[in-house]
Amino acid sequence: MVSINGSTVLVTGGQRGLGKAFVEAALDLGAAKVYATARSPRPSADPRVVPLPLEVTDPRSVAALADQARDVSIVINNAGVTLRRPLISTPIDEIKNHFETNFFGVLRVTQALAPTLAANGGGALINVHSVLSWAAGAGAYGAGKAALWSATNSFRVDLAAQGTQVVGVHLGYTATDLTADLDVVKSDPHEVAREALLAVEIGQTEVLSDDVSRQFKAALSGPVEGLEFALVDGHLMARHPTAGTAV
Repeated sequence: MVSINGSTVLVTGGQRGLGKAFVEAALDLGAAKVYATARSPRPSADPRVVPLPLEVTDPRSVAALADQARDVSIVINNAGVTLRRPLISTPIDEIKNHFETNFFGVLRVTQALAPTLAANGGGALINVHSVLSWAAGAGAYGAGKAALWSATNSFRVDLAAQGTQVVGVHLGYTATDLTADLDVVKSDPHEVAREALLAVEIGQTEVLSDDVSRQFKAALSGPVEGLEFALVDGHLMARHPTAGTAV
C-alpha cells in the first residue's frame, strides 16, 4: 500500500484526457508533486505540477525523463494512441507503429523508472488498460492492450522483490479526446482516476472501473465467443449472452 499524500507522481500523457484527470486526482489526494508529460508540454499554473517532455517511442527521451524524475514514487503509464481498424486488414507496419506507443512505450518507461521506484522505497506502478484487453474485435488497439495486460501481470511478479505495487486499470469508453467523435456511453475520467489512485492506497492490484469491465472480465471464464462485443444504443456489450447483458 502506498499513500498518495505527500508523494511524487509521474503521469505519462498527463496534460489532457484521462492523464490530466490523473494529475488532478493525485493533487486532490495530497500529492506533493506531479510530473505531467507530453510530447510538447505546456506550462502549468500550479507550482506542484512539473511539465516534462516525453516521446515514449524514443529511448533517449525516456532516459532523459528517468534522469529528471529521480524522486518519483508513483508512476502512471497512461499515454497511448488509438487505431480503429480491423486487425486482419491493417498493414503490419501500421500495427508495429501502434505497438511502439501502446506496448513498447509502456515497457520502456517501466524499465527506465523501476530502479527509481526501488530507490524510493518501492512505490507503485499503475498501467491503464482497457476492457478491450479482453473484448475480441478491437483490432490492433485491443491486441496491444491485451499484450499490456499480460506485461503488467509480469511486472507485478518482477517488481515484487523491490516492494513495488503494480496496479492494472481497466475501463470502457471514457470521456476524453480519444473518444470525442464516438456516440457511446462514457465514464467520467476523474472518477476513473480517483478510483485507481485510491486502489493504490488500499493495496489493490486490479481496478475494474465500470460495469462493462466487470462483465468482460467475468466472461474470461466462459466460451471465447462470449468475448465478442457490439455497440447497442451506445452501450458496449457482449455479442453473445454468455458474457452477460448490456451495461
